[in-house]
Amino acid sequence: IGFTSARKMMSWAVPRIEGGYRIYCKGASEVLLARCNRQLTKSSEGNNEEGAELNEASRQAILDAGEMYARRGMRTLALAYRDLAEGVDFDAKSDHVLNADGSEALAVETELTFVSLVGIEDPLRKEVPGAIEKCYEAGIDVRLVTGDSPNTAVSIAYQAGVLKAFHFTDNTNEKISINLKPNVLMEGKVFRRKVYRIDDDGNKEFDQTAFDKIWPHLRVLARSSPDDKLTLAHGLNQSTLFIEKAACRKLKTEDNIDVFPDRQVVAMTGDGTNDAPALKRADIGFAMGIAGTQIAKDAADIILLDDNFASIVTAAKWGRNVYASIQKFLQFQLTVNISAVTTALVGSFAYAKSPLAAIQLLWVNLLMDALASLALASEPPTDALLKRDPVNRSKSIITRRMWGNMLGQSGYQIVVIMVLLFAGPQMFGFEPGHEVERNENKNSVHYTFIFNAFVWMQLFNEINSRSLEGEINVFRGIHRNPLFCGILFTTAVLQVIIVQFGGKAMHVDDDGLSAYLWGVSLAIGVVSLPIQQVINIIYALFNRYYGIWRERKRVKEGRRQSTRHIDNP
Repeated sequence: IGFTSARKMMSWAVPRIEGGYRIYCKGASEVLLARCNRQLTKSSEGNNEEGAELNEASRQAILDAGEMYARRGMRTLALAYRDLAEGVDFDAKSDHVLNADGSEALAVETELTFVSLVGIEDPLRKEVPGAIEKCYEAGIDVRLVTGDSPNTAVSIAYQAGVLKAFHFTDNTNEKISINLKPNVLMEGKVFRRKVYRIDDDGNKEFDQTAFDKIWPHLRVLARSSPDDKLTLAHGLNQSTLFIEKAACRKLKTEDNIDVFPDRQVVAMTGDGTNDAPALKRADIGFAMGIAGTQIAKDAADIILLDDNFASIVTAAKWGRNVYASIQKFLQFQLTVNISAVTTALVGSFAYAKSPLAAIQLLWVNLLMDALASLALASEPPTDALLKRDPVNRSKSIITRRMWGNMLGQSGYQIVVIMVLLFAGPQMFGFEPGHEVERNENKNSVHYTFIFNAFVWMQLFNEINSRSLEGEINVFRGIHRNPLFCGILFTTAVLQVIIVQFGGKAMHVDDDGLSAYLWGVSLAIGVVSLPIQQVINIIYALFNRYYGIWRERKRVKEGRRQSTRHIDNP
């Protein structure tokens, strides 16, 4: 008779030589003990025999021993048996004993003889506490959903770091379930009773309001069933608690609980067949690759090949790295687009001809679409990604700082190109490009110089684009990305070849550029690096003074409302 979460036990029926069967049972200690009415004792000769009925003193002693095991983080199992007559009906139901879920128990699994209580220690992997600490740093809240007894669950959760000292009541050193603050731990049956209500037709109905009062505090769900996992995933997905600003402020003030300002993103782990609905309902389902069943794997989004919780942190790190890589590429691409489009439009309006030829724009497009995307997307993930706050679902992928970086860099590039376009011939002593190409029908040094300076500004800005949060050292970790370095070097070499030997094919001057103009082009590109630092300073100052202005405005508005005169009716 297999294990089910409804019964919290399993049994084997073994034929006896003298006839009939002996059924051996194992299961949760409190469940199995409630079905025992006798206990195995030793006779005066030292042989095992059935003793007297299991009295309340012996029953309490067994429960106390189980409690001691649980407080030490052990899972407790009780062992029992019963002798059955020939021809017994194994499907018969008991009329006075119920299963853990309230259904009728099998009659053959009642009136048992207690044999022993076993404490099983399943030590945490050494990397688990560190992984959970990283989850908290990354803004990922961890909850333990287990079938273990409350004290076992509390001990494991405290060792793992899911529970902290502040989750327990003050002036207590004993980390047990009764010393936890309200709603931090719940048993499955209590949880179900609180989050479900009975409607007028007698059907169970999920109560989202009641759930929203519980989940911000809940850290451990003990003696749970797979349905509790599904309920938890469903409730968190549907929660709109973040909209209720007053409730969120109260949680922050009274319990120091921060509620994520958007719909919750739920990740669920599981390995059993019964976990499949919860894995499917969660935003991200993690199945165990070794211990997990095929049904659980099919329902999951990610399979942990090593069954290690620390791998979830690795998945989160890589997920954030992909998001950051997309942001880096967009920041770089949009900067190029703003500069290239502005340059082409101004040149066309001023001289009826763009300073950047079509073939040159194709090279720039290849530079930013293919090579740059490959280079920026190859950045390896770092632990610094886990220190960032999670991104809201409704938040734009292009942040305010990215806009600042793009507008600042494109502004610098546009100013440089406009100066070279209109004042370049006087500054560097060559003929204006539009006159050379119109009168002499050949490619000009002027437009070749503009093209070269434009590309080198993009290449150095590609290094700036590795940073999204205003980091000072934009070269940090660049040595750990040989692909980025290789692509940057290859692009630079190709640019030299195009300018010096591209000729008519690439719409550049047949003799290329002089060493002096090459030096100026490179200097213009290098200036993009300090320009980024100037942008960072301006952005920080803007944020600071804009925040002060907003706060003063808020205080002023609040004072005006609080002192407003109200006429008596």
